[in-house]
Amino acid sequence: MKILITGGAGFIGCNVVKHFAQQGHEVFVIDNLSRQTALINIDWMRENVLFNFVSLDITDREGLESYFKERSFDAVIHLAAQVAVTTSVQDPRHDFYVNALGTFNVLECVRLFTPQAVFINASTNKVYGKIDEQHLVEDEWRYYSSDLLYKGVSEEQPLEFFSPYGCSKGTADQYTMDYARIYGLKTVTVRQSCIYGPHQFGVEDQGWIAWFIIAHLQKKPITIYGNGKQVRDVLYVSDLVNFYELVIKHAEKVKGLAFNMGGGRDNALSLLQFFDVLKNIAGEKITYSFDDWRPGDQLVFLSDNTRAETLLGFKPQVSSNQGIAKIFEWLKKYYQVDGAHSSVAARGVLS
Repeated sequence: MKILITGGAGFIGCNVVKHFAQQGHEVFVIDNLSRQTALINIDWMRENVLFNFVSLDITDREGLESYFKERSFDAVIHLAAQVAVTTSVQDPRHDFYVNALGTFNVLECVRLFTPQAVFINASTNKVYGKIDEQHLVEDEWRYYSSDLLYKGVSEEQPLEFFSPYGCSKGTADQYTMDYARIYGLKTVTVRQSCIYGPHQFGVEDQGWIAWFIIAHLQKKPITIYGNGKQVRDVLYVSDLVNFYELVIKHAEKVKGLAFNMGGGRDNALSLLQFFDVLKNIAGEKITYSFDDWRPGDQLVFLSDNTRAETLLGFKPQVSSNQGIAKIFEWLKKYYQVDGAHSSVAARGVLS
């Protein structure tokens, strides 16, 4: 197949590129290389896999259309995005241009120039906004739902775009689904929750597992917002990539659908539990302090993967303990205590 990956030099992108290139597919990458870490990732990809690269911004409509006019694809995996809620609050116009208009530009190019392609949009659990938390209970480690049968948030949960980021990603999410209804395209939107793994250079606003590990390796102060009992389900990036492959293989069956995609209840953990796991992996105590809650922080978010399991047979294969050990070893090789890669304190924002 010919597979295009937008944002292919990002964390998820380079893992997707590696997966499909190693299977022998012809892989094309678009990325504007706006992040320093994208340059690191693309250098790594050039050393390890074959792919075709063009530096291009998805907000550049004319450049994007010229690119698509010359090529035809079997699949387009759309990962290019502005990824931080805080950045969206500081600069909502840029956030809109990238996430809403940029996705629209890519969708239009698929519709006009390669309509047979499967289109996968990387969406976010932030499209659900605040989740009802009235049935939560807590123990010394974490919050729980008092409903023991609770599987998490399903795709039936009403959408609530609670921030500029939620609005822009939600707009892209809904356009993706509508292009299947109106134009018959094979489009799928994937509402992702806490993806982590190698090539993730976590920062304060995104990628909290990598962010805290980097801070520990760099001996930087670690601050938790809130009490540390807030819970997220975490999904190792190889499981996400495998899910993308299932979507492509069964596109006719799932076109027009949204899928929630996270680690599910079996891979859910609080910040306190994460640091306990990390302590055992690192073989040393993890030091952290606490600060006030961040506005709008969800106490618990679990992704109900029932639709993905029922329609595509998907189940995460990498447990949270296994995945945290894997990313720790990868980051340990990359970061050194006296290195230059991490220069600021780590503060905990779950996304």
